[in-house]
Amino acid sequence: MSADRKRGRLLAASALALSLGLLLLAGTASAVKVRLQLGDLVIIGEGGFTPKQLPKDHDAPIELYGGGTISTVSGAYPPVIKDINFEFDKHGSVVTTGLPACTSAKLQTTTVAAARKRCPGAIVGKGFGRGVVVFPEQDPIPISSPITLFNGPKKGGNNTVFAHFYTTVPAPVAFVIPIVIQKIRKGAYGYRTEARIPAIAGGNGIPLSGHLNIGKKWTYKGKRYSYINARCATGRLQAKGEFNFDDNTKLTGTFFEPCQVKR
Repeated sequence: MSADRKRGRLLAASALALSLGLLLLAGTASAVKVRLQLGDLVIIGEGGFTPKQLPKDHDAPIELYGGGTISTVSGAYPPVIKDINFEFDKHGSVVTTGLPACTSAKLQTTTVAAARKRCPGAIVGKGFGRGVVVFPEQDPIPISSPITLFNGPKKGGNNTVFAHFYTTVPAPVAFVIPIVIQKIRKGAYGYRTEARIPAIAGGNGIPLSGHLNIGKKWTYKGKRYSYINARCATGRLQAKGEFNFDDNTKLTGTFFEPCQVKR
């Protein structure tokens, strides 16, 4: 593979990280916006967290937001993402003390409203996704759904989250994606997540855009807690993404964003 193509794949992966990461780390208070093109593929992503000033020696609450779109110059549909894997900066934490946990069984076969009603206290993030279903010899059918992230039960000592969305094409069906927030020790990285995207409409569904906001805060036994927390120990936060598509394309990339020490 040529050096230019390798660089192009890394740039594309960075954009996808901003666009599609459930727990992206972008280091400005205002949105970071990226527009990149690799051949026919155009990716636009933006994201960030607040506040951007953080303590140096201990974690503090943050709220994450991110979104993006994937399209092509030609107007053809992009390949379908099969799975998204992330490694995250070790200078952060996910806290679930006193936070209710939802189970996959409670979310199966539920509409968005029903799922949120069954586990209201376990909701840690919300968003929205859009896509299209393309059946052979039929007009494309737009699809969309709110996305809900639920805190799940611990698995092997690691926190988990369920991503839930609901479509009606070709028939009503709820999708529940389990994600383990695995603790790792790998240089700058302390956490890893793996999200396998289920086949939509028998593999004919193509995700095109989405956004997420994550920032749950609650009180337990008189003490305030935050689901997502971070500190500015090195002047930057970093993450690495790996993206696998149904055409066997594999994209990987690392990106860095500065943070400021709170005085």
